[in-house]
Amino acid sequence: MRRLRSLVLAGLVSMELVSFLSAGEAERTTAPLNFLFILVDDLGWSDLGCYGSDLHRTPHIDGLAGQGVRFTEAYAAAPVCTPTRAALMTGKYPARLHMTIWYEAARRPPTRRKLIPPVTVADLPHEEVTVAEVLHEAGYYTAHVGKWHLGDAAHYPETQGFDVNIGGTFWGAPQTFFYPYRGTRYFGGEYRYVPHLEFGQPGEYLTDRLTSEAIRVMRHARQQPFFLYLAYHTVHTPIEAKEEVTDHYARRIRPGMRHRNATYAAMVHSLDENVGRLLEELDRLDIARRTVVFLTSDNGGYINQFQGRTVTDNHPLRSGKGSLYEGGIRVPLIVRWPGVTPAGALCPRPVVTTDFYPTILEMAGLEGDPDHNCLTDGLSLVPLLKDPKASLPRRTLFWHYPHYYATTTPVSALRQDNWKLLEFHEDMHVELYDLAADPGERNDLAHRAPERVRALRHQLHRWRQGIGAQMPQPNSGK
Repeated sequence: MRRLRSLVLAGLVSMELVSFLSAGEAERTTAPLNFLFILVDDLGWSDLGCYGSDLHRTPHIDGLAGQGVRFTEAYAAAPVCTPTRAALMTGKYPARLHMTIWYEAARRPPTRRKLIPPVTVADLPHEEVTVAEVLHEAGYYTAHVGKWHLGDAAHYPETQGFDVNIGGTFWGAPQTFFYPYRGTRYFGGEYRYVPHLEFGQPGEYLTDRLTSEAIRVMRHARQQPFFLYLAYHTVHTPIEAKEEVTDHYARRIRPGMRHRNATYAAMVHSLDENVGRLLEELDRLDIARRTVVFLTSDNGGYINQFQGRTVTDNHPLRSGKGSLYEGGIRVPLIVRWPGVTPAGALCPRPVVTTDFYPTILEMAGLEGDPDHNCLTDGLSLVPLLKDPKASLPRRTLFWHYPHYYATTTPVSALRQDNWKLLEFHEDMHVELYDLAADPGERNDLAHRAPERVRALRHQLHRWRQGIGAQMPQPNSGK
């Protein structure tokens, strides 16, 4: 693996002074921080109890939020999986990386629509510097567990800074959530499997098993700082859960509820149970006080159907996965940094996936590669984690999805302050929303504010041009 050209603060890792509170007394430690980053697949903004779900029960995750900061306006860098994961690893916008759609579709755009989407980058280039590489170079034990979806075998986690890869492949979803995690039932009959999960038992559930593997990593690495990237496959399709938990939620559904899929609720329930296992293990290993925990999603909730049933509902937000409306990109985000984040705090500042790269580097006291850093798009969230009422020196966030999905046609968008502009490429019409007054994006104000539309649209075009965003092209056959 290539050597980073990073400038690392003296020693393998800087020894960061962090205060922790225990039994009402301040206890100080100079041990370097660990990082447990939990990425949930397709988890919607309102799918957790602490974000307002009317069916799902998530006491462990709610408890985590009660110990840290819960962001109410956090965004995924893209409305689908692979681009957001690339942004997390590099701190760069997906459009800058030319990774704007999931791996399997990157090289095969549809040719029977009004526009032909661009052929995009499928494999996260080795030239990019990942957060795992920076941490590994600084002496961290780095482990990936779960979904990778950032390239073929030549671009697997082992080639991107990770010491360990358990379960990561180029596939975006498993054929089943039950052992032996292989088969041909879905995804066009393609045979898929989740590797490195041998010696299981019938009935074993994938979310449970990935958590067990993550716990093994923590036990192995407890004597050195670690970065554990736990990318659950849940709650992505196929929608499968434990029968007894599904039955429990089926009995809880009442008329008027927004969330009505008992199997999906059971998947969220199992996620929550396993977050509880992870937090309990951090306590058992006596490393919770020096471990930062992140929990977020790669895009908005999947609102389409699976086996004839609607999967989830992102109310009060509009639309879902694939769309650049709020339901497709606004996600849960909880961060617990012991001794730093105020317990139970809410942060209303808009933040985005690209911010995790500089955040983790600042927490670890690392500078990273200066050439790479010049082209990153995120800002460190450390000021907000210390004071959720603080602000960041940024007014505008951008998205670019030049592809089709069940919820959208090719589209770009920006958010500046509370204004949200979307530009749809098939007919180049724009929509404008005031998110402060209308978070559900029901009232299009574009016709009432032509000057604002013109200014925001100019910024959007200038941003796309500046980062070399790939654009869809007219289909001459249509």
